[in-house]
Amino acid sequence: MKRINLIAIALVLGTSLASAQVDSTKTEKVKKGFNIGGLPVVAYDTDLGFEYGLLVNLFHYGDGSTYPQYRHSLYAEVSRYTKGSGINRLYYDTKYLIPNIRLTADLAYLTDKTYDFYGFNGYQSVYNKTWTDDTEPTDVYRSRVFYKYDRKLTRFTTDFQGKLSDKRFGWVGGIGLYNFQISPVDVNKLNEGKDDADKLPEIDGLYDKYVQWGLIDGDEKDGGFATYIKAGAVFDTRDNEPNPMKGVWTEAIVTYAPSFLGVGSKYEHAKLTLTHRQYFTIVKEKLSFVYRLGYQGTLFGKTPFYLQPNMTTLFLRGATSEGLGGAKTLRGILRNRVMGDGIAYGNLEFRWKFARFYFIKQNFYLSLNTFLDAGKVVKSIDFDKQKVTSTEVGFNALDYVGDANDALHVSWGAGLRIVMNQNFIIAVDHGRATDKRDGNAGTYIGLNFLF
Repeated sequence: MKRINLIAIALVLGTSLASAQVDSTKTEKVKKGFNIGGLPVVAYDTDLGFEYGLLVNLFHYGDGSTYPQYRHSLYAEVSRYTKGSGINRLYYDTKYLIPNIRLTADLAYLTDKTYDFYGFNGYQSVYNKTWTDDTEPTDVYRSRVFYKYDRKLTRFTTDFQGKLSDKRFGWVGGIGLYNFQISPVDVNKLNEGKDDADKLPEIDGLYDKYVQWGLIDGDEKDGGFATYIKAGAVFDTRDNEPNPMKGVWTEAIVTYAPSFLGVGSKYEHAKLTLTHRQYFTIVKEKLSFVYRLGYQGTLFGKTPFYLQPNMTTLFLRGATSEGLGGAKTLRGILRNRVMGDGIAYGNLEFRWKFARFYFIKQNFYLSLNTFLDAGKVVKSIDFDKQKVTSTEVGFNALDYVGDANDALHVSWGAGLRIVMNQNFIIAVDHGRATDKRDGNAGTYIGLNFLF
């Protein structure tokens, strides 16, 4: 199953070629007033169909005295696949609406007809790539969407950040409202208009089997509503938020989902999220080394399975913040491959700003990056492997459950950034998994640096 973003690739290549025709300059021109960055979305996926839409990021720099820091940022995206998946999102960020308070707010409706699900606890759950390869013999191939389910997510979050007397330290607080609707993949919908040879078979996927085995409870299998109340602290000495060359950015956040605000007494829980990021200048204005270390785990209570991939962050750099595995955590590793009650991860990255230029009355720079990502489950989700049974011919529980404990999942790769006015950032990353149990590779086209 392939997703190809044609317009984004063309824009990346076209802008790179255009830069060669523009004289570079060391001095940026200060931006004032409103500035807009936009990107058409055109893509194709074998099962989801064609994607079409538009994303726009509007920045307001006021009189220019705060440049490159914007005063207001408003992001909007509407994109659709012809088979029903899509992104509808509005995001706002400002330090100037409320005096001395940073406000971020996100409203989104995300539909994903083939949301990834590989089981619990990383390598404790076996991934059989041949089961999803329709070029394999019929006695091996199961379905391209065997490791998928249908998810609809309605989300609203708002966060507030303030500084203490020592401006390096700050407090955070916020609330997040999430409504999940979960169901098996709608194979009939995805098969519409396909030749018989390309149609998906009507079989139970891994999600269906987890429900049948009782590994996913009946009370959580269809999703549900949850409210997260957030509180925490921040230490921040970055010299530039979109792509720092030096400084530290560390967060400690507790999120609490109370029973009376959606999840019910059975799934009341709290999570702790710790994230440390540090940035080092190697060559002034050009080359930096950066790293991120993160941990997220349940402090108490039981987290429903559909909330386990959700990763707490105060600044969404994409439509979702989920993992481990995928564009925002372990690049090149299958999305959500590593799901546990406690996870730890790290990202190491070199960033090289190799070209600066002024073009179409905007400041641009191009940046290459190389990276190494790694993560693992450090606290397992409790599930009874003895429930993994069936009377079907040829069934083997070892096809579904494996090693007693998870091990480190590692990927590596490289990427390109095209940056306009230091804030609108087109991102391309290609990562490769070092272990076939995590898939092969992934290419991601989106916005922003990873952290």
